[in-house]
Amino acid sequence: MKIRTGFGYDVHQLREGLPFWLGGIQIPHTHGALGHSDADVLIHVICDALLGAANLRDIGYHFPDTDPQYKGIDSKRLLAEVMRLLREHHYQISNIDSTICLEQPKVNPHIADMQRVLSEVMGIPAEDISIKATTTEKLGFVGRQEGVAAYASVLITRS
Repeated sequence: MKIRTGFGYDVHQLREGLPFWLGGIQIPHTHGALGHSDADVLIHVICDALLGAANLRDIGYHFPDTDPQYKGIDSKRLLAEVMRLLREHHYQISNIDSTICLEQPKVNPHIADMQRVLSEVMGIPAEDISIKATTTEKLGFVGRQEGVAAYASVLITRS
């Protein structure tokens, strides 16, 4: 059995009046993330970690922000495509561990819904998807509520 790990990191600016998508769900807030797609930072880091673990480049390579077909796209569609690529290369996900860095809104009340949605998109048990949230204690761009950041690490296997 081949075991591989991957890591992802992403940031997005927060702007007033935009919808805030995180982990495949829309969270009520005055500000949303700015990006070419729906700017779902959690899905983006999971995609990058999975692609990296499988040595399949990164999210920008597969879904470039210069391609108009990805303008405003639901990031769950990008994740579904990443899953198709993993299956094509005979990889299975063992687990995902992620952390969202955000001052507001509070993420913890939404984690179970995010796990459920991501589980459905990826076809893996929700118990294999860890989502944690933290603040930066008001330091840096996250602390000033100018942006959101996320990290993810994954373990994949191939028999």
